[in-house]
Amino acid sequence: MSERQRFANLLRNCSKNLLLEQGLQGHGAVVKKGFGLDLMLNNDLIDMYGKCGRIDLACAVFDRMLERNVVSWTSLMCGYLQNGNANGSLSLFCKMGSSGIKPNEFTFSTNLKASWILGIPENGMQIHGVCAKTGFEWVPAVANSIIDMYSRCGRISEAAQMFDSMPDRNLITWNAMIAGYALERNGDRALLLFQKMQEQGEIPDEFTYTSTLKACSSLGAMQEGAQIHASLITRGFPFSVQTTIAGALVDLYVKCRDLIKARRVFDQIEEKNVISWSALILGYAQEGDLLEAMDLFRHLRESKHQVDGFVLSSLMSVFADFALVEQGKQIHAYTIKVPSGLDISVANSMLDMYLKCGLTDEAELLFSEIPVRNVVSWTVMITGYGKHGLGKKAIHLFNKMQSDDIEPDGVTYLAVLSACSHSGLIEESQEYFSRLCSDPRVKPRVEHYACMVDLLGRAGQLKEAKNLIESMPLKPNVGIWQTLISACKVHGDLEMGREVGEILLRLDGDNPVNYVMMSNIFAEAGYWNDCERIRETVKMKRLKKEAGRSWVEIDKEVHFFYNGEDTHPLTEKIHEVLKEMEKRIKEEVGFVHRVKFALHDVEEESKEESLRVHSEKLAIGLALVCGGLENGEKRVIRIFKNLRVCGDCHAFIKGLSKVLKVVLVVRDANRFHKFEDGLCSCGDYW
Repeated sequence: MSERQRFANLLRNCSKNLLLEQGLQGHGAVVKKGFGLDLMLNNDLIDMYGKCGRIDLACAVFDRMLERNVVSWTSLMCGYLQNGNANGSLSLFCKMGSSGIKPNEFTFSTNLKASWILGIPENGMQIHGVCAKTGFEWVPAVANSIIDMYSRCGRISEAAQMFDSMPDRNLITWNAMIAGYALERNGDRALLLFQKMQEQGEIPDEFTYTSTLKACSSLGAMQEGAQIHASLITRGFPFSVQTTIAGALVDLYVKCRDLIKARRVFDQIEEKNVISWSALILGYAQEGDLLEAMDLFRHLRESKHQVDGFVLSSLMSVFADFALVEQGKQIHAYTIKVPSGLDISVANSMLDMYLKCGLTDEAELLFSEIPVRNVVSWTVMITGYGKHGLGKKAIHLFNKMQSDDIEPDGVTYLAVLSACSHSGLIEESQEYFSRLCSDPRVKPRVEHYACMVDLLGRAGQLKEAKNLIESMPLKPNVGIWQTLISACKVHGDLEMGREVGEILLRLDGDNPVNYVMMSNIFAEAGYWNDCERIRETVKMKRLKKEAGRSWVEIDKEVHFFYNGEDTHPLTEKIHEVLKEMEKRIKEEVGFVHRVKFALHDVEEESKEESLRVHSEKLAIGLALVCGGLENGEKRVIRIFKNLRVCGDCHAFIKGLSKVLKVVLVVRDANRFHKFEDGLCSCGDYW
C-alpha cells in the first residue's frame, strides 16, 4: 500500500469515528510529506473536518486548493449541512454552477435536503429543474430526494406526482412517500401505500414501520396500529431494541388512550430514548394521572438522557391547561439546571403556564428576565393580560413590543383585539383592527372579525355586529355566528337569536354546541316548547354535548367534579358547607338564586337544587371543607372550569367572597374572574 493511500485511510477513519485530534495530526503529516496539494487527500480533509464540526478548517482547505472536482464541492456542501448551515450549502451550489464543474447525484441530493431544511420549496423546484435537464431526475437517490423535499415542504401533491411517474422504485422511495403522507397527517394514504408496497414485494424496514405507526397515531387507528404491532412480533422484528419504532408504538397507544399497552411496550424497550419517555409522560399527564407522570419524569431526570426542550415545553403546556401551579413550579426549577431550559420555547411555555394558573406577577417577573424575547413571548403575555381583563396592560405591551422592533403577527393582533373585547375597549379595538387591515404583512382572518363581532355584541350593538359579518370579505364560519348568538342570549334578542341559530344549524347541524345555544335562548325567554323541540332533535341525532367539569388542586392533588357529582368521598360535607354558605349569603348580602340558569321547565325548588350542584360550586365546596374556612391573611381559592361559568354561580361566588373575606380566582373557558369583597374583575362582563 502506498504512503498516499495510507494517509487516505487514516483521514477516512478519523472522519468515520469523529477523531479530530488524530485528523489534525494527519493533516500535518500530509503537508510535511509533500501531499499538501493532492486532490484526493484534500477532499478527504474537507470531509473529515466537516464531520468533526470544524467547517472553518474545511473551508480553509477548500480555498487553498489549486484543483477541485465535484467531490471537493460536494464534500464542503455536506459539511455546511451537517453543521446546520443549509444556506451555506445552497450558496456554494450556486458558485459551483459558474465554476465549470458539473454536479453529481450526491450534489443534487445534498442541496435538495438543504432546501427542505430551510422550508423553501422554490429552491428545491429550481434544483429539480436542473436535475431534469441534466438527466439526473430518475437516478434513484435524486428522485427519492426530490420526493422527500416536496413532502417536507408541504407540497405533497408534487411529491405524489413524482412518485407516480418514477419508472423504478426502491424501499427508500416508498419510505419517503409514506413518511410524506404521515407528515401531512394524511394517514389513510400512508396506510394504503404501506399495503401496496408489500403487495409489490417490498419488505418494510424500521423507517417504514415508524412512519406507518405515526400515520396510525394521527388517525387514532388503534386496530391498524395493533395489527402492525402483531406483525412486528410474529416476524421477530427486534422492535424492543429499535428505539424509533418502540417510541412510535408508545406514542400510538398513548394517542389512542390505551396507557396499559403503552406502558407494556415502554417497559419492554431495552434502550429507552427521550421520545418514548416523553410520549408516556404526556400520556399520563393528559389523562389526569399526574402522580405517575411526575414519577416518570423523575426517573427520566435520573437516567442518562438529557431532557430536551420539547419535553419540557409539552409538560408545561399540560400543567398550564390543568392549571397545576405546584407541578409547573417544579419543572421551572428543573429548567434552571439544564441547557435545554434556556430554549425560548421553554420560557414561553412557562409564561403561558403562570398566566393560565392566574399568577400574573410571576409571569411578569419571568417575562422581564427572558434575555431575548420573540413574537411568541410578547403574544403570550398580551393574551394572558386579556384573559385576566387587563386590557389597558395588554395594549401597553402591544405598543411596547413594536417600539422594541418586534413586528406583530396575526396571532398577536388576535390577542390584542381579544383583550380589548374582554375589557370593553371599543375605540381601541377599532384602532387596532384598522392597523391590522392596513398591515401588508398580515391578512385579517375570520377570527379577527369575530373579536370585533364579540365586542359589538357585548356592547349591545347586535345589528352592527351582524352587518359586519355579512359585509366582511371572508366567508363566515361557525365560530363567528356562535359569537353573535352568544351576544343575542346576553341581550335577550330572541328574534335575531332564532335567525342566527337557523344559520348555524344549516352550517353545522351535527354540532351539539349550536343546539345548546339555541335551547338556552329559548329557555331564558320562557319558550319551553321551542326549547323542548331543540332538545328532542339532539336526542334523535344522538348528539352529546361537552359535560361541565371543574377542578381544584388541594395538597398537590387535583379533584375533578362534574355537574351533580356525588362520587367524591366528602360529598356530604361539601353539600353541608354549600348550604350553610348559601344561607349566609342570602342573609348577609341578599343573594337570590338566578333560576333562569337552571334552564329546565320545572318547579323553582328543583331549579335551585340543580344550581346547587354545578361543578364549580362543588369544587369550591371541597376547598372550603379542606381548610378554606380557616382565618388567615390573603386566602386565595383557585377553581378551574372547562366551560363558561354560569350567571347563578357568578353571583354566588361574588357573595361568598364578601361574606368570607376570601379571594376566589375562577378560570373558565373564556377568561379569569377574580372575586374579591363582593365584586368580580370582569365587571359582570363576560
